[in-house]
Amino acid sequence: MRIGIVGSGKIVLSALDAMRQIPDISCEAICVREKSLEKGMMLQQEYGIGKVYTDYAEFLQDEDIDIVYVAVINSLHFAFAITALEAGKHVICEKPFTSTIEELKKLAEVAKDKALFLFEAITMLYSPNFHFLRDELHKVGKVKLVQANYSQHSSRYADYKDQVVLPAFDPHLSGGALYDINIYNVHFVAGLFGMPEHVQYIANKGFNGIDTSGVLVMQYPEFVAVCTGAKDSQSPCHATVQGDAGYIRITSAVNVSSGVELYHNEKSEIFNLNQHENHMVNEFQAFADMLKQHDLKTCYKHLDHSLIVMEILSLARKNAGIKFPADDEWV
Repeated sequence: MRIGIVGSGKIVLSALDAMRQIPDISCEAICVREKSLEKGMMLQQEYGIGKVYTDYAEFLQDEDIDIVYVAVINSLHFAFAITALEAGKHVICEKPFTSTIEELKKLAEVAKDKALFLFEAITMLYSPNFHFLRDELHKVGKVKLVQANYSQHSSRYADYKDQVVLPAFDPHLSGGALYDINIYNVHFVAGLFGMPEHVQYIANKGFNGIDTSGVLVMQYPEFVAVCTGAKDSQSPCHATVQGDAGYIRITSAVNVSSGVELYHNEKSEIFNLNQHENHMVNEFQAFADMLKQHDLKTCYKHLDHSLIVMEILSLARKNAGIKFPADDEWV
């Protein structure tokens, strides 16, 4: 898989570290802003990247690039992804996939029309520990309650309290706790149980209307799922599925999924099937395998899951009265 990266933020460093652990992946190019050119050249030297671009259109014309990894600010995901698809490139997009469900439906339509791969970079979906939890879920009996908490005090929150708004807390850039951190919990619940019957998001909002933390309640026919996400405070992170015969839980934030605890028959056991310290290795290996095998069926199965997640996020955000500029583009 010959990849081209767009962006140079923190997540790109983790992605590059993961990619160099996979023989099937070569990073052919990186595209950065003019003011980030020096950083792009440093990354080129450190990770053996083929070329550095500052012009996205020129970058997309590079025939050495098979797939584009979009790792720019949230509000630009749709524009960068659809431009890449229209140029005939496969796409991996960082979370959140898009700002609205309408944007993601459009991306999915274009990708399927052109028979292109389109992935959301959600590490949990490719984690051996998540797969283990899903396979062992039946042992907890009839599901009664699901709880997921990913709360991490943001290093940018002090600036926000001083009314200095950085992208993570900017509604104009599709920021906020729901899209930035609680999204992982939504992927966890939807990955196990699909679309809920009802969605309600109760948010703590800051001075500019963005959610700094909040609780998302999803009603399923026979149980309730509660997803908590915070960037203004912290607590132990976990995701637990409670049944009438036991419980099973991820013992960390679900994006890392560092272990699984299974309690049934009055016995508790801890499992860890992960083999890589960098939790992005599994997903990039999966992307490379699907591309190599031209497995569009599995790709589109994951895409259908992402559509459910984006539907939930869009409903939840609107339920809480949080508006993004992208909302006006699809009226």
